[in-house]
Amino acid sequence: MSHPIVTTSTGRVRGGIAESGGEEVRRFLALPYAAPPRGAGRFAAPRPHEPWTGVRDALDLGPTAPQPRRDAFGSLDMSPYFGPGWVRGDDHLTVNVWAPREAYRSPVMVFVHGGGFVAGSTGAGLYDGAAFARDGVVLVTLNYRLGIAGFLDLPGAPANRGLLDVIAALHWVRDNIAAFGGDPGNVTLFGQSAGATIVGAVLAAPAASGLVKRAIVQSGSGLGAFSPEQASRVTRRAAGVLGIAPTAAGFADVPDERLVQTVPELGGLDLRTADRPDPLMGLSPFGLVLERQPAESPLADVDLLIGTNAEEGNLYLAPQGSLTTSTEEDVRATAAAHGAAGPFLAAHRARHPAAGPGEVRSALLGDALFGAGSRGLAEAHGRAHVYEFAWRSPAVEGTLGAAHTVELPFVFDRLGLSALRGERGLLGQPEPPAALAEEMHATWVAFARTGDPGWSAFTEDGPVHRFGGGGSGPGTGRESLHERSRRSRQG
Repeated sequence: MSHPIVTTSTGRVRGGIAESGGEEVRRFLALPYAAPPRGAGRFAAPRPHEPWTGVRDALDLGPTAPQPRRDAFGSLDMSPYFGPGWVRGDDHLTVNVWAPREAYRSPVMVFVHGGGFVAGSTGAGLYDGAAFARDGVVLVTLNYRLGIAGFLDLPGAPANRGLLDVIAALHWVRDNIAAFGGDPGNVTLFGQSAGATIVGAVLAAPAASGLVKRAIVQSGSGLGAFSPEQASRVTRRAAGVLGIAPTAAGFADVPDERLVQTVPELGGLDLRTADRPDPLMGLSPFGLVLERQPAESPLADVDLLIGTNAEEGNLYLAPQGSLTTSTEEDVRATAAAHGAAGPFLAAHRARHPAAGPGEVRSALLGDALFGAGSRGLAEAHGRAHVYEFAWRSPAVEGTLGAAHTVELPFVFDRLGLSALRGERGLLGQPEPPAALAEEMHATWVAFARTGDPGWSAFTEDGPVHRFGGGGSGPGTGRESLHERSRRSRQG
């Protein structure tokens, strides 16, 4: 098959051929959906890209949003998740598209990567979309602005510019995906971690009305946005570090290199207020800035699949050795930052009386960062399909478990990615279960096709579908999202 050529709204593009499971699929990399954000434009709403003449090659990965390098969590190699870091170049508001060889009105899935709102890109090894295209889906991954350019709240600039980028990319999909064989009327937006939190915000954004038919929220939060008061503290600190006015005009001339260098200097801020905890528990000074949380807002009438991993918090403790060395004092400090730890902590201790301090801390972190906000979004939606991922990775000497991010290789059917294996790999040494990857990947594809993942929607009595055997119980230290929701209401 020769290089496929597709005509988009801004010009013709030449793609390549990839392979998955013996099937050839079409692949188009670094297609611009918005103009390069340069200078003061880094703090403006996304604008249309200029058309080009001739045929633009879409054969190689392109630039990424400016970001600090993040390859590891302690002893764990996270390069397949974070990707190559900052690949210089202004034209980084781009999408990658994988499409079946013969596609016509195929279901479309659009993925928003995670990375704490400060890192990540479509260049990450986990996000190769060939398996989705092999199975009849047109898969789109997108870059969006990160850190200061994407999420610092600045007078004189639109808020949540990274979110605006995602909405602009969805407009590009609506206008162009039919040329790749996709159905613009059947778009499933899905994301993980920060990307999943953005997906929740899209569902509550009037500007995104009609762009999405279905959504999948993997370990996100409908309660994860900063208030304007919290965001202003970050803005003042960033301006103070740089010695400039805390406005869009003040930041306009600061080079990207200096903005990236500033990100680590913003850690340690106490963002708790009289009526709000820090929704990101100090893990990132950047996030969405909203007057009203998505879980407390009217949501778009779309099909929704939402879930969490059974041991989300282990990612932030196990690779650093803290899962086994945490103390009761550490538990109290984590509970104080949680904001609503009392009922959850009591229920957890009652269910797991032998749990050690590290396991309790992990449970608190998982609930604060993902659990409470996921069940809030599911309940606000009213008819979501809920899952829990419970397969325990043997990485980090058997302590990583069903931690944050571990489900991604199964969703993307990427168990063969070499960087996930070995002593520092996310999946550890023994062979991970291929049948689980087949099940999860097929579930995501089925949901994109029909809105039915294979089990009924969330109700007072369940159900919660568990991937990976067992769900809550010994070795996981977790209640399912639904069980926690019921206990929190009883508490």
